[in-house]
Amino acid sequence: MVRNIVVLSGNSHPKFVDSVCDYLGIPPASRVLEKFSSGETHCEIRDSIRGKDVYIIQSFGVGSDRNTANGNSNNKSNVSSSTTTAGTSPVTVNDYFIELCIMISACKTGSARRVTAVLPFFPYSRQPDLPYTKTGAPLGSRYREGSTTSTEGQGGVSYTFESVPVTPAPHIPRTAGLTSGTSQLTNSRNNGLSNSSISRGIAICDMVKAPATVTVTGPASDGGNSSVGEKPPQQQKSNDRFTTHDYENPTMAMAFQQKAGFKPMVAQAGSLIADLLTCAGADRIVTCDLHESTYQGFFDIPVDNLFAKPLLKRYIQHHIENYKEAVIVSPDAGGAKRAAAIADSLGLGFALIHKERRPPSKNQGNYPTMMLVGNVANRVCIMVDDLADTANTITRAAKLLKREGAVQVIALITHGVFSGDAVQRVIASALDRVVVTNTVAQGRHLEAFQAAADKAEGREEPVKRDRSDADRRVVGGKLEVLDIAPFFAEAIRRIVFGESVSMLVRDGD
Repeated sequence: MVRNIVVLSGNSHPKFVDSVCDYLGIPPASRVLEKFSSGETHCEIRDSIRGKDVYIIQSFGVGSDRNTANGNSNNKSNVSSSTTTAGTSPVTVNDYFIELCIMISACKTGSARRVTAVLPFFPYSRQPDLPYTKTGAPLGSRYREGSTTSTEGQGGVSYTFESVPVTPAPHIPRTAGLTSGTSQLTNSRNNGLSNSSISRGIAICDMVKAPATVTVTGPASDGGNSSVGEKPPQQQKSNDRFTTHDYENPTMAMAFQQKAGFKPMVAQAGSLIADLLTCAGADRIVTCDLHESTYQGFFDIPVDNLFAKPLLKRYIQHHIENYKEAVIVSPDAGGAKRAAAIADSLGLGFALIHKERRPPSKNQGNYPTMMLVGNVANRVCIMVDDLADTANTITRAAKLLKREGAVQVIALITHGVFSGDAVQRVIASALDRVVVTNTVAQGRHLEAFQAAADKAEGREEPVKRDRSDADRRVVGGKLEVLDIAPFFAEAIRRIVFGESVSMLVRDGD
């Protein structure tokens, strides 16, 4: 039994909190966490927390209805449900996050010695602070192949930024200048125009709409005779596209637009979430398998990023037959390091699925295509990933692996969010088994998978779920849920007694 600590539960995953408290040997603290009809959250801590270490456990995922969430706790949590709720709309991640911030503030107001936010699944972890995507330059011409995008100089020679530099050099003609008064005056003199036409003025928009011509001046433009030894400018096709740097072409002044991959204003969600938790009063963060490990750098407080690697390794060794002949597969390049670590520790082969997002042509969208790197023929494939939200990546990867000759495809996921129609997508996919941890509540997902399995086998009465006492594994159709609560309970115990938390992720522990 761990003394002098208080464990508080949010509305997102109360069963997970009860499991953690069972291992710690303490009951959850009594509190009131309710919503009014206007949607505002009210929190009241009923137990004394003065001078104690408070651990607030709140996970994030696809929530149930508000009426269910407010009363979704057993008697052990001693939670008062709300008498006035905000309807039956689904509880979102933002609702859970506001609940967490209000609970942290309430604990600070109650003179808690230290407040630790335990977040099994960290919110907004898929939104790093990157203002651009990988799709090239921010500007792109709206002109396409077949349209006239280049100006023709003397003798019908086309000039672009690649062929003629912006700054004139000896024996090199310059490109068309900007439509300013000085360049206009120079060109008008060379063309023999009267100053009266300039004084009357020509609208810039008319100059942009009008077909532009390049008057070549300088040493190489005297009467069309080039100097001795001068190399002619490089000839290009008349339909060559201008680059984004060809700003001196007047016909292209209004022709640039943003490409689809450019994001000029992207909210820095990582920094914002870190600042909100810190300003609310959190002294420490405990989470598991961050999607972006750079999130730890946004905090100026300690962040313990636990890993589910030991739990997944134990499952492979005890529940996959002939696992020595299997191959570990990463469904994308981002999770290659995580999957390769498990493959190296178990001595298994490794394969990688490369997801290419470049379009086959410039007129088509960025729809990802997948390529397999490695040999999976006649072998059991174990896909390892940290998050399954819409399950689009793992289902497409399973289809590719089966097409390449895989005997069985098993997905090991740390956070099974399964938002939208992800459950139906997994049921209809080539995946043989999906194993997730209970960092996110899986009650509704288990019911959906079990109902699909009963319907496929023609059973009218649902089969009782299988629970193993060794690893507290729950099976429902294709879905299997592993209990990771003892992992977090041990982390809390080590933090209380000042022991090393990194020992939890070492092999053999």
